[in-house]
Amino acid sequence: MAKYRDSLPQLKGGPFLTDGGIETTLIFHEGLDLPYFAAFDLLKDQSGQATLRRYYASHASIARDRDCGFILESATWRASSDWGAKLGYREADMAEVNRQSIALLVELRRLFESERAPMVISGCVGPRGHGYKVEAAMTAEAAQAYHAKQIDVFAETPADMATAITMTYAEEAIGVTRAAEAAGLPVVISFTVETDGSLPSGQSLKDAIEAVDAATGNGPAYYMINCAHPTHFDDALAAGEDWVKRIKGLRANASRMSHAELDEAAELDAGDPDELGRQYRDLRARLGHITVMGGCCGTDHRHIEAICHACLEAKAA
Repeated sequence: MAKYRDSLPQLKGGPFLTDGGIETTLIFHEGLDLPYFAAFDLLKDQSGQATLRRYYASHASIARDRDCGFILESATWRASSDWGAKLGYREADMAEVNRQSIALLVELRRLFESERAPMVISGCVGPRGHGYKVEAAMTAEAAQAYHAKQIDVFAETPADMATAITMTYAEEAIGVTRAAEAAGLPVVISFTVETDGSLPSGQSLKDAIEAVDAATGNGPAYYMINCAHPTHFDDALAAGEDWVKRIKGLRANASRMSHAELDEAAELDAGDPDELGRQYRDLRARLGHITVMGGCCGTDHRHIEAICHACLEAKAA
């Protein structure tokens, strides 16, 4: 049974952390081969499962020790049918992978959650196509049909919510939102942006959020931005505007590089964790409604710790 599905605690205003860039951490720090960035493939054996447990534990312990909430995001960004097929997984296999990913997080929540550090389980949904560019855009109806397969599985598990990570255009986000609503699962939409603050589709963040809200009756519980450096979107977020208030979470990259540069990079750019923490602190000083804080490409537990330290110290002051 889902613990927080009917009342997400991160909507109450307290600080919540997420993990960092799971795929880049596993590839560059753990030395693992992740074809297509498919972290879910590690679930197939005990060694891979142990690696995932260590990864999540290194982040969840930060939240527990600092009395912060935490979002346990499943390793399923690539665990939809098209990506699974590339790795030889059948439809039934993918359903089991998504169930198994949530079961792993339930186990971790039992170990790390406390009364002062609630831990929400989220089923991660990734884009059907490339995470950095729009190659074959779907209609909202096609996106709903495609993503419903994964989201319906999450709805049958103890997952509290679903989060669509690295959405590149509004129609896919609309489809994900409708699929989650049909399944009775709260959903969060996280868009990625280019260095100019616009989505890879060319649409502004403002227009994308307003389009999804208009098409779904403000369906998402909230929005996030991920896979972009704070300097890429800082200027696009004007305090006080209604659409900006809908953004409650950030999962920024460590690097200032563009998506195209990241795609070609042979080495990890981990940036400066302390600088990233200060950038989060400054954003939250201006946009107090942002309460969910984590990382994306190039970030690891060091960045999450720095973000937590900077933001909690600012609040205490």
